[in-house]
Amino acid sequence: MKKIFMAMVLFIAVAGSAVQAQKVEVMTSTKEGWHKIGETTVNFKKDTDEILVIGENKFTELKFVVKETPIDIISLKLHFTKGADQNVKVNNPIEANGESHKISLTGGERKLQKIVFVYKTLPNRHDDKAHVEIWGYKIKK
Repeated sequence: MKKIFMAMVLFIAVAGSAVQAQKVEVMTSTKEGWHKIGETTVNFKKDTDEILVIGENKFTELKFVVKETPIDIISLKLHFTKGADQNVKVNNPIEANGESHKISLTGGERKLQKIVFVYKTLPNRHDDKAHVEIWGYKIKK
């Protein structure tokens, strides 16, 4: 009985950490313009993060806004509902309180399902964590 209980506790702990690793954002707006579609806090220990996007998730462009401390976004893998994934080499250091260049989605407006990004936090005096927001641009229908 103890073994079953310990196995259940271990399963719950592992499942809980897997759920924490993925952040889910629900897009509700259909208005034209830039919309925040996800955010995360990144640190020195992890170099990959992913955001699941559901709802009104059709975009033509993305950009990253970085707050508090600089990061270097190395690459993106964009997963779409239909069609092939898009791999983007970014290699773009972004200063604190700055933003990336605009990243166009291949094929125009596409339904985005998940964003996986690889980054490294740049050294800073206080070993602060960076707050990263992902913004998507919607076109008027």
